[in-house]
Amino acid sequence: MIPYFKPAFLMIALCGLSFTAKNNDPCNIRNTAFKADEEIKMKVFYSTLGMYVGAGEATFTSSLERYNGKAVYHLVGTGSTYSFFDGFFKVRDRYESYVDTTDLLPYKFVRNIDEGGYKKYNNVTFNHEANTAVSTNGVFKVTDCIQDVVSMVYYARNINFDKYKVNDKILFDMFLDDEIFHMYIRYMGKETIKTRYGKFNAVKIRPLLIKGTIFEGGEKMTAWLSDDPNHVLLRAESPIAVGSIKVDMMGYKNLRYPLSSLIKER
Repeated sequence: MIPYFKPAFLMIALCGLSFTAKNNDPCNIRNTAFKADEEIKMKVFYSTLGMYVGAGEATFTSSLERYNGKAVYHLVGTGSTYSFFDGFFKVRDRYESYVDTTDLLPYKFVRNIDEGGYKKYNNVTFNHEANTAVSTNGVFKVTDCIQDVVSMVYYARNINFDKYKVNDKILFDMFLDDEIFHMYIRYMGKETIKTRYGKFNAVKIRPLLIKGTIFEGGEKMTAWLSDDPNHVLLRAESPIAVGSIKVDMMGYKNLRYPLSSLIKER
């Protein structure tokens, strides 16, 4: 229920458009988009016949903590289906990442999920000097400035999209299920979007997804971020194995900046 790249949430297959692949230099990203104690609430809508019904909720929070003597942001994403939807596909997910407050590189990642009876727990610690990840299942070599699922979401919020042209790819590496995935976000330009919360000026992107049990692979998901310094996720929509989903931001607390992209609240 949160942006997750293998069997779950956050990615139209390559459509032959011309593009330029650019590396956003993930080793030099700096946090300017969020602060501690931020909270963002999302609502998930599901459709099979063109009418969307509320299926569940997701919440993202950040807090300032200490990890091995270092100041870190503790980023948590939780998601669950509503009780009436549990009989169709019950979800109870929790993802956590402890990231450096300056460069947003993750020190620790915890995944504890239950998706339609598929349960998995994994606890990963990263050593960026040795380029290793120690998970519940062993020790693995990783690339420079590797991201996890949660840290990647906050990393994406700090991308300066004004540097890119429409159809450019922004590259990064992610560690998930004890594997390295070479991922990208495709920048699709800016547009005005109407969501369940209101009307916004937005940045449009298509993140690459890895094929799994719920989502198809490729660029099937489209997402919109607020076109202001917060870069809050406003909406994400994608086809899934049966039907389609739409996720809208429905509430927020303690943003770092005013939500100036909001044109009109519903």
